[in-house]
Amino acid sequence: MLRRASAALALVAFALALTTVVVGFIRRPILLPVVVAAVLVAVFSGWVSLVSRGTRRWVAAAVAVIALISLLAFMGVKALASAAAVVGLMVVCNAAARIAFGHEQALVAAAVPPGHRVPGARRGVLFMNPRSGGGKVARFHLLEEARQRGVKPVVLQPGDDLRAQAEQAVAEGADVIGVAGGDGSQALVADVARTHDLAFVCIPAGTHNHFALDLGLDRDDVAAALDAFGEAVERRVDLATVAGHVFVNNASLGLYAAIVQSGAYRGAKLGTAIDMLPDLIGPDAPDFDLRFGGPDGEQQESADVLLVSNNPYAVRKLAGASSRPRLDSGVLGVVAVRANRPGDLSALLALEAGGAVHRYQGLRQWTTPAFKVDSSKSVPVGLDGEAMLIEPPLEFRTLPGALRVRLPQGAPGASHTVVYGLRETLLALFRIAMDRPAVPDPQT
Repeated sequence: MLRRASAALALVAFALALTTVVVGFIRRPILLPVVVAAVLVAVFSGWVSLVSRGTRRWVAAAVAVIALISLLAFMGVKALASAAAVVGLMVVCNAAARIAFGHEQALVAAAVPPGHRVPGARRGVLFMNPRSGGGKVARFHLLEEARQRGVKPVVLQPGDDLRAQAEQAVAEGADVIGVAGGDGSQALVADVARTHDLAFVCIPAGTHNHFALDLGLDRDDVAAALDAFGEAVERRVDLATVAGHVFVNNASLGLYAAIVQSGAYRGAKLGTAIDMLPDLIGPDAPDFDLRFGGPDGEQQESADVLLVSNNPYAVRKLAGASSRPRLDSGVLGVVAVRANRPGDLSALLALEAGGAVHRYQGLRQWTTPAFKVDSSKSVPVGLDGEAMLIEPPLEFRTLPGALRVRLPQGAPGASHTVVYGLRETLLALFRIAMDRPAVPDPQT
């Protein structure tokens, strides 16, 4: 009943917000073109400010601010009140929709191959990075929780070789190994488990924990993931590799990869990015030296963003965490983005804000079992968030079913994030309000 009521509330709030917007533009027809023009000027000027230096940067920033102030002044008190009401209604709509959808765990789990039940680990070993995720190991009492479950904890110290310690644990008889840390650490231990055909346990104790998200783990209940060392569900998932490095999520090339190479990035991410943008994608910046074959076989000479992932993402936004519906499809996902002109950037930012970046004409997305990137110099790569320089050519390939993953019995084994467009979202909410499944056929 709570889900049905929440779905109905979300639909009503959306309808009221849409009605408020339509009525406002009918009463003041000139408002729409003025709003569009002011927003375009602000977005374009803001972007020019980001990718420029010196006087040009400050002039562009001033134009963006003036455009926004002028828009607010033109709208007036009534229009601003209506805009605030629309924002409030959309907040209510979003909150109610989250309750209505919940995790959709049964739906998602039905769409992936089921695993099989396995007995508890006899000699489980868990490696812990106490600095990862701002100290999640201590905050969630993982040391004590592991010992209570009969799991041997190994707390990593600065300078420790994680791979060497994982190999040593295997040599001493560990039958299940896991790691509480970020995705870079997950990939290292997962590779050791793959090499020895041992089961692996992922504990989401990093900052973002994208791998845990797509495994279907609750990232807010870190200690609960330790239940995978007990009676659990085991299934096989894919890994991917490039230049001898195994990764669980993705390898990013181009803009993001160049920024994360900076030693100042960890301490001041936003400031570092703003400082580097003019040299990377400003008016005088050279194209990224990335040569690869597109989905049609045509040779591409560059991309501003090139993402190669272990299974494809359902891309709705470039910023933040996208979701991979499956981790066992046996293919790589490739996303290439080009933004050559200011108009391209405005369109890209507008679609990004609306969660529809997949409609951007400069974005291409495809799948492949292998992928090659060439360059005339060492290529900066962000591999599962870790900065690397890799010598070309970069040969990516998938490792289908390479990793045995153990999951707690209550985990669905797939991402909690269900991605819908606007039409699909409204239809799904309507079905929930009518006491029906959000999607009629899970296989679709």
